[in-house]
Amino acid sequence: MRDFIYNGQPSRVIFGAGSLSHLEREIELLGATRALVLSTPEQAHQAQMVADRLGAKAAGIFPRAVMHVPIETAREARDEARRLGADCAIAIGGGSTTGLGKAIALESGLPILAIPTTYAGSEMTPIFGITEAGLKKTGKDARVLPRTVIYDPELTLTLPVGMSITSGMNAIAHAAEGLYAQDSNPVMDLMAEEGIRALAQALPAIRQRSDDGEGRANALYGAWLCGTVLGNVGMALHHKLCHTLGGSFNLPHAEVHTVILPQAIAFNAAAAPQAMARIVRALGTQGKASAAAGLFDLARDNGAPIALKDIGMKEADLDRAADIAVSNPYWNPRPFGPAQRDAIRELLQRAFEGTRPD
Repeated sequence: MRDFIYNGQPSRVIFGAGSLSHLEREIELLGATRALVLSTPEQAHQAQMVADRLGAKAAGIFPRAVMHVPIETAREARDEARRLGADCAIAIGGGSTTGLGKAIALESGLPILAIPTTYAGSEMTPIFGITEAGLKKTGKDARVLPRTVIYDPELTLTLPVGMSITSGMNAIAHAAEGLYAQDSNPVMDLMAEEGIRALAQALPAIRQRSDDGEGRANALYGAWLCGTVLGNVGMALHHKLCHTLGGSFNLPHAEVHTVILPQAIAFNAAAAPQAMARIVRALGTQGKASAAAGLFDLARDNGAPIALKDIGMKEADLDRAADIAVSNPYWNPRPFGPAQRDAIRELLQRAFEGTRPD
């Protein structure tokens, strides 16, 4: 048995079909009376639905969340919360909206209640990311962890299949990296493997029938587990590459995770054999495919993008991406600092072309 440290995160989770009905109770438990409801422009109707449900307890809606949380948007939302006298924020949507809520909490200390409608998992983490001058900066702060999370699978039934698959792969990435994190522990290992297993079974079911209630519930359950892993242990190579590609080249977040994950896992395979064994077991690909190949197949076979060239990356930018990634590396079981720049450039080339790992 290895030595480890485990710190539980103080989040309240309400899970189940129809659990949005508990929203008013949860707002009261936070001691809040004026909630600012956040969303992306595409989900403004859901934000309005939440505001209508809250009635006088809704201070207003801010439907302008966007990917990668530009600092300008964060400041605008923070100023709006102050102007309206909001004493909490409700983030309904995916990672972009949750990220905006975190940016508000970081400066104002407002409690956040998250209602995820994708499988991003960021609602379970104290990790924030803000993009300024083309660079995405990330950090950890207990103030940004949502106090309450309501997981209602019924709110994900209309999530488009393509977005469901990439969002699910994004969640799997959190768990996969958690298995070889520097501060991993047995509790997170169990949650990571179970989260990957749940999503690996749910995504094909959703692809076959998008309104499969059981598949949607399993995917949201897996996303909760994977997000919890990300919130409790550190990030490594995969997340560094995704933050680089998303923040500096404005590539779509979940799609970047989907494309990069198999390549990052292949890069780390020899340095983290126990993590690879757990991933293979969770995917059910023992004797058929490696962890990296199994993840690649899961994405490809369910219609997700597998190449950076298909999601807006220019081949001419790969050199710059490699330079940024190695300039300030995260801890990783296989080092990837400036001395490994050529290996990272090669990884990015394979990701650009969509090459299946061994």
